[in-house]
Amino acid sequence: MVDVEKRQLVLVVDDEPSIGKVLRIKLGLSGYEVITTTSGAEAVELVRTQEPDVMLLDVLMPGVSGMDVLERVRVFSKVPVIIFTGRPDIVQIALKLGANDYIAKPFDPDLLVDKIRVVLKTNHCVKGCNANKEENPTC
Repeated sequence: MVDVEKRQLVLVVDDEPSIGKVLRIKLGLSGYEVITTTSGAEAVELVRTQEPDVMLLDVLMPGVSGMDVLERVRVFSKVPVIIFTGRPDIVQIALKLGANDYIAKPFDPDLLVDKIRVVLKTNHCVKGCNANKEENPTC
């Protein structure tokens, strides 16, 4: 039996379907499994049920905004969140609400992939170091 490593799951939340499609392709080619939604309410449920490794979250969305999603998710999950927005004035608020990082729209998909790798590595080290510091001396 072949031992297949589980691909890390990225949840992309953006009310513009075209962004979800582009990121699904780019992140898929970069080795990630990707799920997308255009709904903030659905994003909260997907975090609860799918337990993604990282969430990419647009801040300005109709209905349940990205800020609302972030607040709701932080009640039950520490999933790393990278927000993307065209409004730099919102970034500090999102970081205070628990976002791990941000990227300004429009963004370079390669830069986003780099940010995902950094956030996932940092999150993995924090989890691992908290679990057993002796087994994770590089953290």
